[in-house]
Formats: sequence, structure tokens, C-alpha cells
Amino acid sequence: MALLKVKFDQKKRVKLAQGLWLMNWLSVLAGIVVFSLGLFLKIELRKRSDVMNNSESHFVPNSLIGMGVLSCVFNSLAGKICYDALDPSKYAKWKPWLKSYLVVCVLFNIVLFLVALCCFLMRGSLESTLAQGLKNGMKYYRDTDTPGRCFMKKTIDLLQIEFKCCGNNGFRDWFEIQWISNRYLDFSSKEVKDRIKSNVDGRYLVDGVPFSCCNPNSPRPCIQYQLTNNSAHYSYDHQTEELNLWVRGCRAALLNYYGSLMNSMGAVTLLVWLFEVSITIGLRYLHTALEGVSNPEDLECESEGWLLEKSVSETWKAFLESLKKLGKSNQVEAEGADTGQAPEAG
Repeated sequence: MALLKVKFDQKKRVKLAQGLWLMNWLSVLAGIVVFSLGLFLKIELRKRSDVMNNSESHFVPNSLIGMGVLSCVFNSLAGKICYDALDPSKYAKWKPWLKSYLVVCVLFNIVLFLVALCCFLMRGSLESTLAQGLKNGMKYYRDTDTPGRCFMKKTIDLLQIEFKCCGNNGFRDWFEIQWISNRYLDFSSKEVKDRIKSNVDGRYLVDGVPFSCCNPNSPRPCIQYQLTNNSAHYSYDHQTEELNLWVRGCRAALLNYYGSLMNSMGAVTLLVWLFEVSITIGLRYLHTALEGVSNPEDLECESEGWLLEKSVSETWKAFLESLKKLGKSNQVEAEGADTGQAPEAG
């Protein structure tokens, strides 16, 4: 028994074809939106590629760009099919290909749904790549004279100013690395020698942060050096007083920014997916309704359209049987090839 059977007369078939034609061209615009979202996300990720450890984070924007292009192509073609469905002579050329086209549309909808899910699930992979990328960026902050790394100081400073953050997880991350270049250290100074000797790796570590960590909203002038030395500053206690630095780490700030972006893009992609699914269902009804016309010359006759020719369980069983037959035919061909090669080996 057919699933979700609906009766169509000529008037209903025309309305269905016209409605699907309009929906397909609206879906082309939706495809352009998905393409634009992917392009925007790719540009935003490239802006901060210096603080990202790998290129895996570009999978989602590349997928959105690809699905946007495919959406425009498939829906333009579907719009042409719906337009020609009103004329039996024009529809005849599409008739042999329509069933295969519907299968491709179903596969497209599955992939589009998976891409929408990836938008929501990308946060985990992005967190790990940002953690390592920011760590490397902070390590190269001092290399202003090294080719290929001389831009890193400016990149980190602009990042901390724009996102109002400091360090990887917090401002104390700067205490663990030498962020001041040896070029600006006076090695004849006793203080510099003592700090370098006190460190196992021979690095110049200070309890200070770059100027870009300063919070301009604080009424007190920025304290960026000797942050843990209360006696170095008047009326100051680093444990109880709120520091005039950005407290949030840059990894959390970037995750919140990209996370909100991808959640919004995932929601838009899901809406587009629902729209595409409704178009595919409508195309299936149009296809079966036109196939059910008993007399092509009598355009006023009624026909039946359905979503599935059989029930869901019967359709699933038939699908599994077709897969088994396909597997058996491949096995027989492989055995035939082996028997053909055996006499030659003898």
C-alpha cells in the first residue's frame, strides 16, 4: 500500500508544479546565503590562522561553500523540471531521469543535514587547535627579528585588544614564557643576569604582561610589570584587588566568538535543509502524480501521488534485498574472473 497517498486533478497538479517552481528559485537564494555564510566563516578563520595549529577548522566553511553551490545547481534544475511539467511534450524528456534525480536530492539532503550538525559540533576541534596555536603564537611573540615570525607580536597584540583578552587561558600564561626579546635586554645588568640564572632553561621570565592586556576601563594606570609584587606599587594587593588587566583568556574569547557564529550558521543551514526536504517531497508527489496519469491526452483526468510506493518496512526490505543482489552479482563476477585466470596459471 502506498504511503501518504493523495489524489490530484489537473488543477492541483498545475498548482503543485507552480508552487514548486517558486520554492526552487527561493531555494536558489537560500543556497547563495549558505555559500555566503561559508565564505564569511572561511575569511574569519583565515584572519586568525596564525594562532590556529592546523587547517582542520576549514572543513565546515568549505562544506558550506560546496553545499551552497550544489543547492543553486540542483534547485535551478528542479525549477526547470517543474516549469516543463506543465507541458506534456516538454516533460517527456525529463521523465526517464526524474527518479534518479530524486535519489540524488535525497542524498544531498542527508549531506546538508550532516553539514548543519558539523556547525554545532565544530567547537571541540576548534578548542584544541586554538589552544596549541595560541601557545605557539605567544612563544614566538618576542621573535620580532626572525623572518616568518616578525609579525606575530602585532598579531597577538591586536588579537588581545580586539577580543579584550590576555594570554591563552589567562594573563598568568605570560609569566611562563619569555615574551621580551633578547635584543631589548641589558645583559650587563645584575637583575637580568639573576633572572636568567634562576631559570633552568636560561629564559628571562617576569611577572608581567604585554601592554595589549591592559584594560582601558580601569581608573588606575595600567600595572603590567611586577604584578605579584605588592611592595612595588602603592596601595596594591594582587590577591584581593581587581587587576586592571583583561582577565579572560583569548582561547575562551575566540571560542565564544566562533561558537556563536557557527551556531547561527548551523541554525540557518537547518532551516535551509527543512526547505530542501519539503521541495524534495513536493517533487516526489509531482513525479508520482504525473506518472499516474492513465491517459496523457486527457489532461483533466485524476491521478494519485504518493511519497513511497510501499510502506516504510516493505521499502526498507526491498532496499536490503537489492543490496544483497548487488553483492552477490559482484561476488559471482569476482569468482568468474578467478576461474578464468586459473588455467593461465596452470
